[in-house]
Amino acid sequence: MSAPSEIRLKRTEQLLEVAWPDGARFCLPAEYLRVESPSAEVQGHGPGQKVIVAGRRHVGILRVEAVGNYAVRIVFDDLHDTGIYSWDYLRALGQEQEARWATYLAELGARGLSRDPARRR
Repeated sequence: MSAPSEIRLKRTEQLLEVAWPDGARFCLPAEYLRVESPSAEVQGHGPGQKVIVAGRRHVGILRVEAVGNYAVRIVFDDLHDTGIYSWDYLRALGQEQEARWATYLAELGARGLSRDPARRR
């Protein structure tokens, strides 16, 4: 997979905009990127081990760091920073955004979880 032609962090909107040389362009919300992090903490170490991350509705992105010429690391304001988003994975997140998001929302509902952070008592 070729590198994106542009990656733009839009902090106010909590979006990462990714454009590709073939003209494809995706606006990926911070929350979506966080809950779909490629890290082992989220994806697990094998098939069927994915963790459903709840309570990240308001998560933001602090910065995006290049990892060689094949990926980026996204540092979120909840301090999660262990996922390395390869160009292939970023492209897949863009292309599959609607289906992945629907699956995520269904999983939250099935587990009685919320996108909103837990309230402190």
